[in-house]
Amino acid sequence: MSRTDDAADHAHDDGDEHDSGGGHSHGPRIGSAGAEHQRPLAIAFGLTATYALVEVVGGVLSGSLALISDAAHMGTDTLGLGLALAAIQLAKRPAAGGRTYGTYRLEVLAAVINGLLLFGVAFYVLFEAYRRFQEPSEVLGVPMLIVAAVGLIVNLISFRLLMAGSKESLNLKGAYLEVMADMLGSVGVIVGAIVIAVTGFRQVDTIVGVAIGLFILPRTWQLMRQALRILMEVAPPGVDVDAATRELAGVPGVKEVHDLHIWTLTSGMEAATVHIVVDDRGVDWHGILDRTRSILMEKYGVTHPTIQLEPEEHVEQPAGF
Repeated sequence: MSRTDDAADHAHDDGDEHDSGGGHSHGPRIGSAGAEHQRPLAIAFGLTATYALVEVVGGVLSGSLALISDAAHMGTDTLGLGLALAAIQLAKRPAAGGRTYGTYRLEVLAAVINGLLLFGVAFYVLFEAYRRFQEPSEVLGVPMLIVAAVGLIVNLISFRLLMAGSKESLNLKGAYLEVMADMLGSVGVIVGAIVIAVTGFRQVDTIVGVAIGLFILPRTWQLMRQALRILMEVAPPGVDVDAATRELAGVPGVKEVHDLHIWTLTSGMEAATVHIVVDDRGVDWHGILDRTRSILMEKYGVTHPTIQLEPEEHVEQPAGF
């Protein structure tokens, strides 16, 4: 077999492990760690979604802006948990119908829509807070306290359900942090409700509502920024493409590295493509493939590398040749 034929046989690698016969076999599907914890994630999603609606109703009936604001925050968690569930389900589906990377990007599009909605909610809360500072409204402290206390219990249950999975799956860790952040919002509402019940100082509700609204804004901006980076196929944060190129070029037997692209398909799933020109003089093509793949996966967090090895003598033909 010629070197050119050998390059053709080993031109592409999908990041999976070698089988015992020396070829490449397909490893576990991405997202399998999260799939093991799908049931507790689904329970946490159901609890959070249900109680977000309860808080909306409780906020309207009690007149509490803090409850309405916290309901928006729980809505954020609901969508975050829903996206985590969607990512697990989508990871199980084979790519079909021309969608060579499946439907992972739906999670990113949903995050953009979520961000736009949350910006709207946060600005509404801040506007309503300004209006209430001008004309304070009646707030029922005891109903507000009851609703917020039950909400905190829901958050604690969800927090406990997601704890184990957060240690194994990046996807579940994101959902776990969402619930943890919402616990702080529930505590703030409870404190406000106690102050109103004991002192009658109704404006504390508006203050807590503003605090939660301001807490939502930077998180929403971060969510939007990450989603837009993914849609623009920018290299993942912290990944130095030039440094990766130099490191790949330093592998023994590699003459040149070009067209290295690293991007994010969806949260926790990084892809890369690269062309590597290999010295023609009796080098170990298998070893170069394994070493370059290892660099991309272990040092740069790429979960789906595609590596094309090219012989040094290969001349690129013009398009349409």
